[in-house]
Amino acid sequence: MAAKRWVSRSGFHAWLNHSPSEHARYDEVLLDRITQSFKSRDRTYGARRVWHDVLEEGFYCGPHRIERLMRLNALRARPRRRDFPKDAGDRGVIMPNVLDRQFVAERPRQKCVANFTCIWTAEGCLYVAA
Repeated sequence: MAAKRWVSRSGFHAWLNHSPSEHARYDEVLLDRITQSFKSRDRTYGARRVWHDVLEEGFYCGPHRIERLMRLNALRARPRRRDFPKDAGDRGVIMPNVLDRQFVAERPRQKCVANFTCIWTAEGCLYVAA
């Protein structure tokens, strides 16, 4: 079990009133450039690509610093859109067209159809069925 550590009153107040360090001030400048690069690339660039953009602008830092600042400020690249699986063209059973474009029904639940689609979001792929 860790022992309790006490801080002096003067030390606490000195910590409250201290100015940000040079490292913290440079992080703020970098974060501004990171956000500009990230948004100008339609939020698709990850830390490595943003790091290259920041280096081209003349700001020097390592890639891990960019990763840390992006993570702390919730700048996460959207996942790359993946292609749908290729269609081999083989069909097991092709159902007959029973509806034959006659969509008007005389009573409810006489003719039913279904469909689904895939929608890409920042969180990944969502399937909508109707």
